[in-house]
Parts: sequence; C-alpha cells; structure tokens
Amino acid sequence: MLQLIASDMDGTMLNDHMVISDYNIAAIKHAREKGVHFIVSTGRAFKEVKPLLDDAGISCPLITLNGALVLDEAGKVLSSAPLADSLVQKIMVLLKKAGLYFEVITSKGVCSDDKAARIENFAELLASIDSTTPFKLAVSLASARLELMNINYVDDYYQLVEDPNIRIYKIVAFSPQGQKGLQKVKEQIAQNESLVITSSGSGNIEINHVNAQKGIALQAYADRLNIPLDNVMALGDNGNDLSMIQAAGISYAMENATDEIKLAANHLTAKNTENGAGLAIEEQLSELSK
Repeated sequence: MLQLIASDMDGTMLNDHMVISDYNIAAIKHAREKGVHFIVSTGRAFKEVKPLLDDAGISCPLITLNGALVLDEAGKVLSSAPLADSLVQKIMVLLKKAGLYFEVITSKGVCSDDKAARIENFAELLASIDSTTPFKLAVSLASARLELMNINYVDDYYQLVEDPNIRIYKIVAFSPQGQKGLQKVKEQIAQNESLVITSSGSGNIEINHVNAQKGIALQAYADRLNIPLDNVMALGDNGNDLSMIQAAGISYAMENATDEIKLAANHLTAKNTENGAGLAIEEQLSELSK
C-alpha cells in the first residue's frame, strides 16, 4: 500500500518552464489528502528548490543535494553528509587542472567563481529542455532567473574550504563536451571510495560523500516514519536518481529518463513536459481505491 512518495525535480516534477505544473500540484495535494506522505528528492540546494515549492503552494520535507542534506517541513536539518575539507581541496585541484568550470554547494548556499559561466551553463540547460528556444534568448532568461536564485559569487573557492563555519556538501563540474569531456577527471575522482559521482544532466557530474545518496536518504526517512520500502514510490529521470529508484518498491522512470533509469524502474510514465509525475501519482492513488 502506497504510503510515501519521493520525487526528483529537474526532468521529473518540473516542466519545460522549470515550474511544477498545475496538474502535478493537484496530484501531490490529492496524495496528501489520501494520507500519503510526500518528499522532494533533488540535487538542488534548499535555496534553489524552496521558491519553486512556495510558488506551487507546497510545503514538504526535502532531500537536497542528492541526500547530503535532509530537512523536515519546517527546514530543520534531519541529517547531513558533508565532504571533508581535505577531499574538497584534492577535487578542486583535479577540476582546475582539467580546465573545467565547477560550482561548490555549501551550508551558505550555491557558490560560483564565474558568473558568465554560470549563466551559460543554465542557458544550455534551458535550451536543451526546449529546443525551440534560441540560445541567445536562453541566456537572457537564465540571467533573469539567476538574479532570483541566491547565487553566491566568490573570488576564490579555497576561501570556502578555509572557513571553519562553512560546510561543503557537493561539487558540480560541467563540460560543453558532455560526459566525454568529464570522463577522465571522473575516473580520477572515482578512485576515492569515500566519494560517489552521479549526474543530473548530460553535461555535468555531481560529487558527494558516499553517504550522500538519494536512496540512502530516502530509506532513512522512510524508517523515521516506520514505512517499509515496499510502500514507497520514487520518480526520477537521471543518474543521481538511480539509488532511490532501486530502493523504492514502486519506482517510475519518466519517458525522458536515461536508459539506465528506465531499466531500473518498474514503471514508466509520460515526459516531465506532459505531467508524467502527476499521472504516475494518480495511477498509484487509483490502486488505493480498489
């Protein structure tokens, strides 16, 4: 029996306008009316996802940064798995040597040392979501949206490592050549068994502590509610969703998901641009009425 739903955001709950559709909002609220718990499970930071949920009128617990930071509905920290400063320094050296742009997600928010590169990467994401959007327009849209997303621009990432009041939870590296341009550095970083590398898009890799995985965080949250994993539903589309898709008894891959996620999931739903998440939720809710 369905008791808990965990959903990814980008490519899953968010549509091509990067918002939660009215249909998906209604499905989430319907589930909660039926007594089913709902939790967001995202690679995004709290400050990136909270405005999207507020706009949708949704307040819920959050698995953020791929599981590195889990928060309850009031924003209280339930668990965290930061990266060790010594590891962060080694990762930064490798990424700098490879000439890759990367961002550092900390307890103070998302940090970037290059605003132009940040905007360009976000523009490429928008353009990939909607192929009809010209790149120049995507750059303008990205620039406007980034002003609302509380990005912290810093001169030197190493200052973050040296600050004893800042914890670093995730590092995201980007390449215009996609996974091919990231493969070499990915192999180097993967040699450290205390790290896990996933991806939320074709042009990035996300580096976390090995305990910071969506599946681990989802299982811990379900245990907190005394809900067996057989009664947990997970929805996702990309590599950083794999652990929770494998953990949940009821798992849905979006039509736009990677082949890896489609093979791991036991259900398939429509694209994120076609209310796939909401349709999957309603499909499972209909089973409760039988």
